[in-house]
Amino acid sequence: MASSLADVTPGLSIHLANFSADDPGGWQPLLDRARAADRAGVDRVSVSDHVVFGENLEAYARPEVGGIEGGKQPTGPDGHWLEPLTVLSVISGMTSHVRLATGILIAPLRRPVTLAKTAATLDVLSRGRLDLGVGVGWQREEYDAAGLGFEGRGRLLDHTLAVCQTLWRDRSARFADDQLRFESIHLMPKPLQPGGVPIWVSGTLNPRVLERLVRFASGWIPWGPFVRDPASGVARVREAFEAAGRDPAGLQVQGTLPAVKGSDGSVDLARTLEGVPALVDAGITDFRAYLPVPEDPNAATDYLADVVTAFRQTVGRSPHPATV
Repeated sequence: MASSLADVTPGLSIHLANFSADDPGGWQPLLDRARAADRAGVDRVSVSDHVVFGENLEAYARPEVGGIEGGKQPTGPDGHWLEPLTVLSVISGMTSHVRLATGILIAPLRRPVTLAKTAATLDVLSRGRLDLGVGVGWQREEYDAAGLGFEGRGRLLDHTLAVCQTLWRDRSARFADDQLRFESIHLMPKPLQPGGVPIWVSGTLNPRVLERLVRFASGWIPWGPFVRDPASGVARVREAFEAAGRDPAGLQVQGTLPAVKGSDGSVDLARTLEGVPALVDAGITDFRAYLPVPEDPNAATDYLADVVTAFRQTVGRSPHPATV
């Protein structure tokens, strides 16, 4: 019998806002928060992705095209959005410990061989800290502007991941599908992490996404209805892994740290963490925290260090050694 998903050490992550509804006048707060997270012992920081926007943003709330029912796009079409792998490259140079994640990268918009090279380079320069969260996105106009077919975005993502993993794995690589053929191709250096950069697949659990998870994934980023209730999908992912002969024990699963507010409106950290053990038992391994982190870098480091200490005590991990 496969071991429980809870065998994976639970981690704490924060999402960095690499976007703004208006021109923020500079992005230093983003970098300051990343450095504070690193110093405080946060396990992972993530950034998200859009390359361009059309003016129709309603699809974000349409589940049939990959949106979240009731969800809302955080910017207008003229919002400012920094390219995530570039952002993580900068963060990599100013941090030492925290893992660097895309949550998510719309991978089908990138040429596969170029994405493979970029991700491998970032993994090497960050000393093996990259997690590549990928998905298909939700806006047709973004694919139109890239000259790509929106209806075939899932197939294009599978193709992209297959090319990347082949180039990361094989010294003299060959590849063939209905979109691309090559042989005796060398991509060096390889990613520092054994087996290549870990892939986290985002999606609701339809048959195509389950197949993608089984084939490519080290982690699952829930989407659609599973954003609010990721634990309900863990059993389905485990079953799919086991049916395909993959051990699900090492699979990572992202969930939200459910912030609980006190009577004064501030976050009650003790009560917030009360729900964590049950989610760990359900298979959540990566807890994304949405907390009122101070803007001042030193205050942010102190605040996050307290959160990290409390979180690690809750899940039975040793305290993070001070890195300030």
